[in-house]
Parts: sequence; structure tokens; C-alpha cells
Amino acid sequence: MTKFRLFVLALLLAPAFAWASEGAEMESAHIDLGDKASLQRGAGLYMSYCSGCHSLGYQRYSRMAEDLGLTQEQVEQNLIYSDAKFGETIRSSLDAGDGLAWFGKAPPDLSVEARAKAQGADWIYNYLKSFYVDEARPMGWNNSVFPGASMPHVLWELQGVQHAVTEPKHKNAKGEAEPCHKGEYQGACIVGFEIPEAQKGRMTEEEYDHAARDISAFLAYVGEPAAIQRESIGAWVVLFLALFTFLAYLLKSEYWRDVH
Repeated sequence: MTKFRLFVLALLLAPAFAWASEGAEMESAHIDLGDKASLQRGAGLYMSYCSGCHSLGYQRYSRMAEDLGLTQEQVEQNLIYSDAKFGETIRSSLDAGDGLAWFGKAPPDLSVEARAKAQGADWIYNYLKSFYVDEARPMGWNNSVFPGASMPHVLWELQGVQHAVTEPKHKNAKGEAEPCHKGEYQGACIVGFEIPEAQKGRMTEEEYDHAARDISAFLAYVGEPAAIQRESIGAWVVLFLALFTFLAYLLKSEYWRDVH
């Protein structure tokens, strides 16, 4: 096989390898970029719980307001927690040096996070649902989707304090330990999570799922703001092409009607 063919094959297989390399099995977030209420709730949650550390350097407050159906007054009163102006990009108030000192790594900009992952918004959705207590970690938290994450569980008050449920690793016919599908904790496989009654959050499990889905949808929108308009006109484009094809067929039939 030539080097060029190997290169093409590598490009074709890259998404599959990226999917496999990002660990645990993914549950679909089922986001809908046409649901502006969901995007608005996601924007509110993001600005309240995430924007203190993570900026959105490619997104402006004014563009967000226009796309999400918000007024300037609504954005300034409910979504801007700094001295930023309406036309400016969404910047974090956290100094990069402080982030490095506190977390061991400066929190990244999340403008294109949903596009950077092979699973897109599904990765974010599962990540937000997979924090669990791990006293061995500096912040006391770990994540089964992104093991060793430096980020603490900033949404714990909403979800509650989640603990990993584990079982011993299974072995195959050769006596080798099989991989854990949902991650590992203390040498055992994570099979699920539980929240003790005394450590439950302000939201029910269903409510927190909706919150995680709203944040994921908002970050998917931020990663490609034009997607809302693109998806809204997609049906009209398909209808136009169908009508054009029908008219082209009638025209062809007319031209070739007397040709034997």
C-alpha cells in the first residue's frame, strides 16, 4: 500500500480512534438547537457556574442575545457578572496564573469544546453527569469520562454528592482483566453511581439531567452559532431542491418528447 493510501486511510479512521480514545460509553444528550428555551437555560447555568473559570472568547454577549431571543437588558441584568460591555466577548474573571496555581492547569476556553470532542455535546453531557467523590484527588473529585480531571464538581449543589459503585474486574478465558466500560476506581470497575439521601442536591435526578443537557446544548451552539440558522433553513433548501428536480424532469421530458 502506498504512503498516500495509508495517509487517506488514517484520515478516514481518525474519528473512530478519537471516539475510542475518549473512554467511557456515551449516553446521547438528544440536544435540539432549535429549542431556544433550553439554550437560554443553558446560558444561565453556564454564566452562573462555569464562566467564573472558563471563558468563551469567540462568543459575544450581543450575538448570544440575538441568537437566543434575549434583549440587551435581559443579558446585562441576568448573564453579565462583570464589568464587561454588551458588545464584548465572554471572558472569565479568573487570572490564568491563579488557575494554574489552584488547579495545576489554567481552565481552558470552552468556545469550541463541543466541536473538539469526537462525541460533541454528548461528551459534555456525560462529563457533567460523571463526577464522583475521590479523596485521592487534590480537589476531592474525579470523573469517569475524563479520569484525573483537575476541575472540581462545580454543580454538586444541584446534583448532590455522587459516589462510585464498583465491582471487581472480570477476567477473560486467558485470565486477563477485561477493560472497564465506565472507568475505574481503586482498582475496580465503575458500574454506576449513587447519591446518599443525606447528600442529595437541590435537583432531582431528572432535573439535573435536563440541566446538564441545557448546558451541553448551549456549548454546542457556542461552538457553531450559525448552526441554528443553518438547521432552520435546511428543510426549505431540501424542498427547493425537490421542486427544482421535478421542474428539471418536466423540462427534460418536454425537450425529448419527440425524440425517438
